[in-house]
Order: sequence, then structure tokens, then C-alpha cells
Amino acid sequence: MPNDFNQQVIEEFRANGGRVRGPFEGARLLLLTTTGARSGARHTTPVGFLPDVERVLVIASAGGAPKHPAWFHNLVAQPRVTVEDGLFTYDARAVVLQGAERDEAFARAVESDPGWAEYQAKTERVIPVVALEPIPDGPPKPTATSMGAVLQQAHDGIRRELALVRAEIAASGPGLGAQLRVNCLTLCQGLHNHHAGEDAGMFPFLAGRHPELAPVLERLREEHVKIAAALEGLREAVSARGVEPALVLAEVERLADELEGHLRYEEQELIPLLDA
Repeated sequence: MPNDFNQQVIEEFRANGGRVRGPFEGARLLLLTTTGARSGARHTTPVGFLPDVERVLVIASAGGAPKHPAWFHNLVAQPRVTVEDGLFTYDARAVVLQGAERDEAFARAVESDPGWAEYQAKTERVIPVVALEPIPDGPPKPTATSMGAVLQQAHDGIRRELALVRAEIAASGPGLGAQLRVNCLTLCQGLHNHHAGEDAGMFPFLAGRHPELAPVLERLREEHVKIAAALEGLREAVSARGVEPALVLAEVERLADELEGHLRYEEQELIPLLDA
């Protein structure tokens, strides 16, 4: 059973689309559900994560305790886990990173937050890094109860991640850290996937039921093209060797300028129809 603090975080996370207050406010947080190695019971734990483009990384630090956390033992015994990210719930395969791959990922984590190094210094065990890779056996289940709410949650998630990336770049030193580069690339990939899904699924769905939406959908598609160009500019900037954070931040601001008006217009025009 989760402790009282964890249970409070879990309930708040589920009630607010992944947003929580207190020590986790503004952090990247997910709910990880594992199967008990001995009991076979399902256990849910809030854990912080690092973006890694098409997957996420979690670190079994246990605050530098001498033993691995229970959730790590569980996923080693049963690697199929369930992830809740505030927008979707999906099954994933847990892969414990080994050797150089683990060391590189942990170094990225330390570069972005020295607290991970402090945890490692407190314990003799090598703190594991685990990749959670989505299992492609069907679409993830949305947590919202209506199509309009799903769209709103997706937009709010994009806004939160964009705000995090902007703050991280602004607070960075003279160089752009490796994890920060990955955060930017993950944002780009996530936004690309969101728009590709709209172009292939939601827009044709609405066009077939609401022919009067043709001008709205055409405008949204044109804006997708402009945003794609901004995404490519950000990808090129973060991929350049020795790039200055100020140049990357300028590309992020360009993306934000293109994106916010697009999100507001889409919410205004489509959510009432999706919820009707």
C-alpha cells in the first residue's frame, strides 16, 4: 500500500491532469504501476522522470538509500508496467540500462540536477536508470472523459513542457547541457506527433461531420506547416555543436509565438464541437 504522502500525490495527480502542488510542483512527474515481485499485487508510485524523445527515463535513487526501491525490484521481476503521464495511461516495457548507456544517462541527469550525484554519493550501490518504452499494442487510453477535454489536456501539457524548457534554458550556464538538448528534442517530437495525429485523425473526423469547418481546418493545417518550420529551426539549433543557450532560447520563443495563438484558436473553434 502506498504511504499517505504518496497516496495524496497520486490522487491529486489523477484529479488534475498530472499537475500537483508541494515539492513536486512544476516537476516532470508520472505514476508508475508495477506488479509486486512476490505478492503479484499492483503498486502505484509517483516518480520523477527525464524525457528521452520516444521514451522516458526513471532513476531508482530512493534518496540515496542503501537498497533499491520496491518498484525497481518489481519491474525487474515483471518488466511490463503501466505509466500515467496526466494525459494518457499506457503500458510500457521497463528496460534497466547497462554499462555506458546507463552512465551516459545518469551523467545527463546529474548535469541537469546535481541532486542525483548527491544521492549516488550517499550509497555504495550503483543507482539504476530505467527506460520506460511504450508497448505499441493499441492507442494509449486518455484520462479525460470527452474528446474536447482530451484536446485541452494535450494543449495544457504542451504548454507546461514548453514553459519548463524555456525556464531550463534561461537558467542554464554558458553551454547547453546534454539533457537540456534531449528535453528540447523530446518537445519537438511530441508536438510533431500531436499535429500528425490531428492531421490524420481528428481533422478528417470533424470535416466529415461539419463541412462548415473547412476554413477553420484549412487555417489550422497551414499553421501546422509554420509550426513544423519552427520545430525544425529548434532541432537544428540544439543539434549544433557549441551552440549558445541564447540562440536556442530565441528558437524556443519563435516556436512559442507561433504556437500559442494556434492553440487558442483551435480550442475556441473545435472544443465546443468535440464536446457537443
